[in-house]
Amino acid sequence: MANEDYELVVGLEVHAELSTKTKIFCSCSTEFGADANTHICPICTAMPGALPVLNEKVVEYAVKAGLATNCSISRDSKNDRKNYFYPDLPKSYQISQFDKPLCENGYIEIEDDFGKTKKVRILRIHIEEDAGKLNHNEFTGGSLVDLNRAGVPLIEIVSEPDIRSSAEADRYLKKLKSILQYIEVSDCKMQEGSFRADVNVSVHKKDKPFGTRCEMKNMNSFKSIQRAIEYEKERQINEVEKGNVITQETLRWDDFEGRTFQMRDKEDAQDYRYFPEPDLVAIRLSDEYIDNIKKSLPEMPESRKQRYIKDLGLSEKDANFLTNSKAYSDIFEKAGTICKNYKAVCNWLNSDIARILNEKELEPEQIPFSAENLAELVTLIDNGTISSSIGKKVLDELFENPREPKKIIEEKGWVQISDENAIKEIVLKILKENEQSVLDYKAGKDRALGFLVGQAMKETKGKANPKMLNEMFLEELKK
Repeated sequence: MANEDYELVVGLEVHAELSTKTKIFCSCSTEFGADANTHICPICTAMPGALPVLNEKVVEYAVKAGLATNCSISRDSKNDRKNYFYPDLPKSYQISQFDKPLCENGYIEIEDDFGKTKKVRILRIHIEEDAGKLNHNEFTGGSLVDLNRAGVPLIEIVSEPDIRSSAEADRYLKKLKSILQYIEVSDCKMQEGSFRADVNVSVHKKDKPFGTRCEMKNMNSFKSIQRAIEYEKERQINEVEKGNVITQETLRWDDFEGRTFQMRDKEDAQDYRYFPEPDLVAIRLSDEYIDNIKKSLPEMPESRKQRYIKDLGLSEKDANFLTNSKAYSDIFEKAGTICKNYKAVCNWLNSDIARILNEKELEPEQIPFSAENLAELVTLIDNGTISSSIGKKVLDELFENPREPKKIIEEKGWVQISDENAIKEIVLKILKENEQSVLDYKAGKDRALGFLVGQAMKETKGKANPKMLNEMFLEELKK
């Protein structure tokens, strides 16, 4: 039976670390990268008698995320204990939420694989504490526990099984990430683990009920998630075709080998023995509290996208690219406002800047120069001070050693040649050295002009004014 006879079903459980200054139940810092076990106290290390106190900012941020994803906000919520043993969980239970989450029944709109708008439903968003981290020593063996991350506040965003391809999963995750960044509740730095997903995958024949799902835990790379979904889809179809039964299990994705490995049987809710957290009071929210948070929400990605198309004349493709990242969108708006050339700013972000970020394996948030620097670069090209080819060299410098573009071109001697006599001298030299191209142009081969201009740009190391070159070549060729 062909793979086309099967349907893929994907559900995602996204964990996003909240950008609060302190942990969810104590006043320890949430700063990333500190020395091991320096941001801990009796509460987050589960010392006997230490009692948790809920961080109000965590509730506010979770409600913000719920409103931004079209959820209903619960006026009456509570915390629960999720019981399981793991070395980096000092209490042997995690304070989470079970039957009364803060947010329920939302959705995010994405494009499906046919270009149509699709709603991916969100079952729930709840708050919980993060566990610590195990540092494995490959040389001496064994592991050490770092509890700096224990108690860092999380929201878990659980989707319904509405996703039908790895590409849809990718679009959903990127849209969700951008929303959380726009409302500034999480920095979503995937390389630091502050935006990660548990990926549930199943397959079934299109005329049959849903199949048994397998879960891949703690994935923090969009590319890896797509690869893992595609692999798991093929694996499960092959197993079903062989007549084998898919069992519910937790898997580990190995990015190097490009395959999954079994970790353990998948737990169900009853395995965690949930019960209400006795050391914390219930969470009661007023309509006024929720309305005030709703009023504080900034412009959402979809609204910005429509504004870029309507007011700034961008294509839908360009507007999508920019608004999928708050960092791109913010630098675009600021730089465009300064230099008044939004299209040029978009082109730089969409082409050369995106390419360099990809080569350096950096996120848009890690662009090392400012919007003012980009605006100045665009202005220098627009007013003829430098050419576009020199602009690319300036951009490389901005990535390596950020400073004002004017200073870069002064240091490097990259100011564009716009003197008419100097341009004419270059043109005459190139024409003399390329007589065949002159004959080709006069024989009707228009591409010969482009070759001549290219030779002149090469001669001047990209510093000649290309517009003046074109005009001067045409003038001389007509003689």
